[in-house]
Parts: sequence; C-alpha cells; structure tokens
Amino acid sequence: MLANALSLALFAGAVMASPCKPSTTTPSYSTTASASPSPTSTAVVPGDKFGILALRSASPIHFAQFSAALSSIFLNLPSQNATCDDGTNPTTADSATFTLSEDGGLYLYAASATPQQLFVDRSGMGQGKLGYTTGAQPAPRNGERTAFSIDEYGDLSFNGAGFIACPNSIDGAWSVWVDAGVANPAGNSGCLGLSARTVKIAGTADSCLYTQ
Repeated sequence: MLANALSLALFAGAVMASPCKPSTTTPSYSTTASASPSPTSTAVVPGDKFGILALRSASPIHFAQFSAALSSIFLNLPSQNATCDDGTNPTTADSATFTLSEDGGLYLYAASATPQQLFVDRSGMGQGKLGYTTGAQPAPRNGERTAFSIDEYGDLSFNGAGFIACPNSIDGAWSVWVDAGVANPAGNSGCLGLSARTVKIAGTADSCLYTQ
C-alpha cells in the first residue's frame, strides 16, 4: 500500500543520503537510498504517480506527507477518509497520491473517470488558497490550475512560488497554501514556509476518491 511505499523512515534515509541542493532549501533525494544519487535519478515527470513530502527542518511538519480531504490539502492529518483501492482490493491511504499533466495541471491520482484537480487562488481574497475540485466542478472565480512544475531536485512549485503550512486546522492538522506573499494567510498565525519534495511511487499506487 501507499502507506508502506511512502514510509517516513524511507523518506528520512533518502533525504540524508542525497547531495545538497545549491541553495538554502533542503537537498534532493532518491526513494532508493544509494550513496550519492543524481538529483535527477528518480525525477518525477508528467504522468508519474507521486507523493509529496514537506521539508522544514526543526519543525512539526518536517517529513510530513501531503494529505487531501474536504477539497483542501493538509499536513499531519490523522485520516483522509478517502475511498481507495489498489485496483483489486480496498485500501487505506494515509497520504495523497498526485500526478502532473503535460500542461502543468496537478491532479489527485485515481483510476476512475472522475478527476480531482488542484487549483490555487492567489487573489486578495484567496491569499494562496490551495484546494481541489471534483469532476465537472469549476475552479473558484480566481482559481488557477495549470502552472505547477517540478524542478530538477524534485521540488514542486506553482508559477515559481513555494508553499506555506499553517497550524490549528481540522483535527489538529496544518493547512497547506501556496506562497502568495502573505506570511499568515486567511488570518492564520504561526505559518511556516516549506519545500514540497515529490517522491515517485514504486509499485502500485492507491487510487482514491477524496472527500469534498
């Protein structure tokens, strides 16, 4: 299952085994922790299925996996309450699986024909709101969908912007936002910037329908 493929122990070992990225952000890593992997040795490309790991040293969100629920994205969410399967049997997914399209659209992975696509609202009202729509549901008025990209080190961004996580959301989770120049969006406090590291899923990925 995805929970096993994306274990925190595997993430931590891979991060520490990888070379340093030439900046103040966290180094790249491989899901197979070789002695000195290339930054692009397990590069995520459009069509791949992948998880996303938050990197923010010495914080409660370091190594936290991105989860999806209630049309929003979270860290440290106890349960997604998603309906998942591995193509044969029902499964329980502790974190979300994503896929990137050629045009920069980011989707929650599902084998079904009901797409769940992420959007970002960077307007004054949205302040970097990161969420997802289901099926034919339109994006919010100021929502943008197709500017996601993954760099050579595996870090996800939206039109060049990184991500922010804010504490005290549902069930004690942290809500995830795109950095739109607001340090504490939507009246939150104690928000932290983070690197969103993508990790390719090895083997069969959980196909899920996430709650709206």
